[in-house]
Amino acid sequence: QVQLVESGGGSVQPGGSLTLSCVASGSNFRLNAMGWFRQAPGKQRNLVAVINSAGTKTIIDSVKGRFTISRDSAKNTVYLQMNSLKPEDTAIYLCYAVAAGQGSAYWGQGTQVTVSS
Repeated sequence: QVQLVESGGGSVQPGGSLTLSCVASGSNFRLNAMGWFRQAPGKQRNLVAVINSAGTKTIIDSVKGRFTISRDSAKNTVYLQMNSLKPEDTAIYLCYAVAAGQGSAYWGQGTQVTVSS
């Protein structure tokens, strides 16, 4: 079993920046992909960015050039650096991880990001 704990959310004005962190913990696990989804009120949960164990990154077009995903595998931590935030980035951001081998997926509880003037 893997537990994911996010931190770093908050409220910022448009144009501001936030960095989200997600730490994975548990026993005897290795993670393949780690990433971030987001869910705005009344909308579906959507992928924002993901990075696999080889460092290959996927990031959605609407945040390219503004968001950066990175990973510290030694610390089982994934980061999402968010710059030039827009009101439409407002959502709950959820950490996601896939275990190597069996491929089980895990989710964090989510952290709220609010972009408003």
